[in-house]
Amino acid sequence: MIRRAALLTAVAVFASACGSGDASTVIGRADSGKLTIGIRYDQPGLSQRRLDGRYVGFDVDVAKYVANELGVKDTDITFKEARGAAREAMLESGEADLIVASYSITDARKEKVAFAGPYFETGQGMLVRYTEAAIQGPETMNGRKLCSVKGSTSAQKVKTDFAQNVQIVEYGQYSDCVVALMAGNVDAVTTDEVILAGFAAENPELLKLVGETFSKERYGIGVPKGDDESRDAVNKAIEKMISSGEWKRALERNVGPSGYEIPQPPTITEKS
Repeated sequence: MIRRAALLTAVAVFASACGSGDASTVIGRADSGKLTIGIRYDQPGLSQRRLDGRYVGFDVDVAKYVANELGVKDTDITFKEARGAAREAMLESGEADLIVASYSITDARKEKVAFAGPYFETGQGMLVRYTEAAIQGPETMNGRKLCSVKGSTSAQKVKTDFAQNVQIVEYGQYSDCVVALMAGNVDAVTTDEVILAGFAAENPELLKLVGETFSKERYGIGVPKGDDESRDAVNKAIEKMISSGEWKRALERNVGPSGYEIPQPPTITEKS
């Protein structure tokens, strides 16, 4: 009886330990069946919160796929808005377990957080009205009005490298720039091409992409710095999404209608 009681106690303790996980790591917290993931709310095609409360877009699909691979169901993911510099703070404070928010991998950011991936590569592009014929790229923006968001370096890059006489107009969000573009208040919008493709996909009879990309951006999944085990697990999930074909299908669903050319999947470079 004593041996049996001891055995049952040991089994209970073991089961409890396996179920609880190590709360100091992302994969440990995923063992509880829940994760909080930071995403953007305002990027059609990539990551958007609809009026009905649904979250849709390529980044959202990536976030769900990775969470599922870590053992967390879609219904048990808590999405939080992750804007600009807040992304690092959200990971550092534990407000978010992962960040999947068109989060470009940079050396400066890697001083504060770790990255898995990249899961996507893009470059800076330009969005214009569908009837626009004169603007074919950044070098044709002299004397024209170019919109980007406050704090972004995208428009300044056009001014510095391609068209010194461009007039820069700034708004709080890219959706504001797109509204200004369709109203004729600006002549073009610039940021990462895949973000612009999402807006074009929403308004294919009003907007179009022009020219070639003129920078390189690598989107990674933000992971708390030092959590190498979780980064490795997220990398495996990204690789599986790519090899299964779901990566390509997700892009085709979300940005394909814009005419955006689906690129080849990236090679994972951010490893422990």
